Parts: sequence; C-alpha cells; structure tokens
Amino acid sequence: MDKLLDRIVITKPDDWHVHFRDGEMLDAVIFDTVKQFSRAIIMPNLADAIKTTKMAENYRSKILDSFARLKKNNQIPQENTFTPLMTIYLTDDTKPEEVLSAHSSGFIFAFKLYPAASTTNSSAGVTNLFGNCRKVLEKLQYVGMPLLIHAELPDKNIDIFDRERFFIDRILISLRRDFPDIKLVFEHVSTKEGVDFVMEDTGPIAATVTPQHLIYNRNSLFSGGLNPHFYCLPILKAEEHRQAILKAVFSGSKRFFLGTDSAPHNRSLKENRCGCAGCYNAYNAMALYASVFEANNSIDKLEAFASFNGPDFYGLPRNRDFLVLYRKENIIPDMLEIGKIQLVPLGAGSVIHWNI
Repeated sequence: MDKLLDRIVITKPDDWHVHFRDGEMLDAVIFDTVKQFSRAIIMPNLADAIKTTKMAENYRSKILDSFARLKKNNQIPQENTFTPLMTIYLTDDTKPEEVLSAHSSGFIFAFKLYPAASTTNSSAGVTNLFGNCRKVLEKLQYVGMPLLIHAELPDKNIDIFDRERFFIDRILISLRRDFPDIKLVFEHVSTKEGVDFVMEDTGPIAATVTPQHLIYNRNSLFSGGLNPHFYCLPILKAEEHRQAILKAVFSGSKRFFLGTDSAPHNRSLKENRCGCAGCYNAYNAMALYASVFEANNSIDKLEAFASFNGPDFYGLPRNRDFLVLYRKENIIPDMLEIGKIQLVPLGAGSVIHWNI
C-alpha cells in the first residue's frame, strides 16, 4: 500500500457479501458497488430465492446487463471491470447434485445458509441443518465449496442480542465437529463470541466484517429516538463486542475480510410500522472503512483486509488494478433518490474525511 500525504492507494478491493436485490432496485444500487469493487459475492435471498444453478445463471445475466448499461451510459469508466460471484440459497430440499452443478459452473462460488425466519427473505431457509442437509454438507466439504453462514438462531425465546452466541453453541460447534474440513464463512460477525470462534477454530474458516459493526454499537439504534436506518441483522451489539471486532480486524489475522452486507430497502420500508432489516452502506463503503481504520491508527492494515484476505481465502487471484482514496471532507447525504427509489445511506448527515 502506498500512502502519500492526502491519499491512499490500495489494490482494488472486493466485497465478499452484498445484496443487489432485483428489478429497479438492482439498477439503482449496482453503481455504488462497481465504482469501488472489482468483484462481489452476491447474496441469493431475493423474494424468489436463487436455489439452483440455472437461477443463479439468470440472475448473473441481469447483473451483467445492468453493469453493461452503466458503461454504455458512461456512468463508470470504460476500463472498469466487475465480476459477480454467485451463490445458491441452501434449503431443506437442496440436492447434493446441485453442489456438483454449481461447482462445475465456473460462476458459483458458495452456498448460503439462512436459518429459516432469521432475516430478510429467509422463509425458505433451513429448518433442520443436520437432519435435512447432511448429504449437501458432505458434498460441499468434498468439493471444497464454501458455506456462508448467517449465524443467528431465530428462536423467539432467545434474546435478539444473543442469537449469534446461541447459534455458535447449538449449531456451529457441531457443524465443525461433524465436518472438520468444510470451508466456512462466518458472515457479518457481530459478537466477541463470534470473533473468538473464528480465531480459535482449527478448520478452514473466515469472517466478513461490515462497516456498521466496526463503527457503531447498539446505542446508535436509539440515539435521539428510534433510528431504523441502523437496524440490521445481526443487530448492532454492545460496545464490548464492537471492540472485539476491531481488535480482530486490526490484529492482522487473515481470517477477517471486507463484506459490507449492503442491504438496500426503500425508505418507506425502513421508516415503517414494521421496518425492514438492513443498512445501505455501499454508497460510501470504502470511505467508511478507511475512516474507522484511520481513527484506530491502523490504516496500514486496510489493504490486506479489503483486497488480499478475501481472494486468498476463496482461492482467487488478487486484483491487479488499484483504488485511490483521497482525503476530502465527505458529507454523507441525508437521502439518495434514484428514479422512484429513495435510499438512506449509512451515516446519513455525518461527515467523514475520505472519498474515492
């Protein structure tokens, strides 16, 4: 990494966890990702979940078509490239043969585990991992394809702030015991217990880290009143958990890397009697990460976290182009209007000091 006075030059990063949605929302939000990242792991939890290789292929085509329109309209430089890395939504009915089909596709890079009813569009998620998905897990371990885990146990009797801890105790420990060589990604890690599991596990494992879990704690949800734009799943936790995530990321461990979990919802669906979970952070993702790294005197760790650890874990080459961040006052807008879509970006109204 080259740091020169008021700028930072790093290898072009990738986003290892992003939600593009579909339809108008896809066209609205893809620009913010492709202007910063060369590749992205695309989440499969659309309203019509991406459950097969064929569905993933069709969704990938929509994403590439949207990217091509951005280039055609000169909204991004012609030399920009972007590769969507597709995933498949694991269900109780997924067949082991689907793993082989996905693995041979060349464009699918993981399966995603959503415990049923754990987050947005997770109603088709897994209800009994070991009872219904054991043969699929065996096949994933055999071919070396990662399993990406939304690590929350959505039991109504469990406090929402404890769901990650209970998932580790009741599911993840058994998963590692029964499948010691399966590649796991602990998505959007949000607790000290999650960090400790990733650091201490003896198998192949990594964790993605969002800007919101690095920057904010659960007080932000209630500062000045109830703030729905800080509501995400996993929910923001107490300060001790944020400090544990910061310590892990700045430790230099290769097991932690960038995954925004950027999850757009129209403003009307966030500011609602039953507001949706998800933070839209893609608008300023790299500036947000750079700000928190600098605030913790760890700007020298940014490139490995954003650009090296992810591709190394997935067995992909590191990018060969670069991203430049400039020191410049950056006032995050209160709202983004894109056609009929209104989005409130993470940190709306606040000032950060990096821009791309």
